[in-house]
Amino acid sequence: MTGPVRSVSQAFAILRLLADSRALALSDIARLVELSPSSCLNLLKTLIAEGAVEREEGKKRYRLAPAWLSKGILPESRAMRLIGRAGADMAHFAQSAEAAVGLWRIVSRDRMQLAAHAHSDAGMRLALADNQRQPLGAGAAGRAIAAAQAVDRAELERRFSQVRWQTALAFTDYARQVDEAAARGFSLDRGYAHRGVSTAGVATTEIAPGFCMTASCVAGSRSDSELETLGSTLAGLCRELVSHSA
Repeated sequence: MTGPVRSVSQAFAILRLLADSRALALSDIARLVELSPSSCLNLLKTLIAEGAVEREEGKKRYRLAPAWLSKGILPESRAMRLIGRAGADMAHFAQSAEAAVGLWRIVSRDRMQLAAHAHSDAGMRLALADNQRQPLGAGAAGRAIAAAQAVDRAELERRFSQVRWQTALAFTDYARQVDEAAARGFSLDRGYAHRGVSTAGVATTEIAPGFCMTASCVAGSRSDSELETLGSTLAGLCRELVSHSA
């Protein structure tokens, strides 16, 4: 008895990836499903011909055809379960911690995108803009993701160089903060990414393509120990959500 046909399995991997994403470039699809660009392009051309995938007009990005999205042909992925489950827990966390909470998804080699967010009802509060993108190395999320992925120094330098820090930050300090995030399970950004904002971040690579949860508050509103508590509590929430999305 023969086993699964590899090309069919690869095509479904592309379909599941696009079902979880808005639109992706060929290079990002190939990297995330671990295919060569030429093989990935051939599969995409076939999926387009079959009406399952479409290429955005005037752009080199691909997305799942609306009919496939609306019919629910593909089973729900862990990524979609995570995003779906996160909303209520994030809202509760935002209220109790008086913080703006975000769930970021890695969408390319260079970018992450906000997949879900919640904020508190506090009189002085922060809010996150829908679907915003930021460089993969930016902020607490960038440090947490780099720590979770255990990236090498060359890749860390590349990601760091793409970020416009609002407060000057040396790469050696950034690298040290990534090491600290790896050791304690969460990262902290004290106003470097956004002046006047302190943020904790917790990343997971267990659910593809990789996620990070952040909690932000007004800088100076928390002591160092309170920021540490915010990070450790956020880490617990992230672990619970990942476990329940299995």
